[in-house]
Amino acid sequence: QEQLVESGGGLVLAGGSLSLSCAAPESIFSRSTMGWYRQAPGKQRELVATNTVHGRKTYADSVKGRFTISRDNAKNTVSLQMTNLKPEDTAVYYCNAKGYGIFWGRGSQVTVSS
Repeated sequence: QEQLVESGGGLVLAGGSLSLSCAAPESIFSRSTMGWYRQAPGKQRELVATNTVHGRKTYADSVKGRFTISRDNAKNTVSLQMTNLKPEDTAVYYCNAKGYGIFWGRGSQVTVSS
């Protein structure tokens, strides 16, 4: 059974913006650091951003200043706002929950065309 349900992503020109959203069951969301990872073709999965239960945020250096992670504790969702997108941001983006267990979404494709 899918625990994390992602939405968003798509195709955009370089310099454009996209957003991703991830919904989780309250039993998972309330106990987890929520994050986004991405995996480009031929590369390892890498951390993009995380947001702890207490609201502490971390970002990969490559996305600082361009991406914003936020969590809505009332809706049990975490989102990733992506601006000034670059072709190198092209990847499958995965939602992640890490707390009393580790859970992954199915992945959402983000393609940035130059």
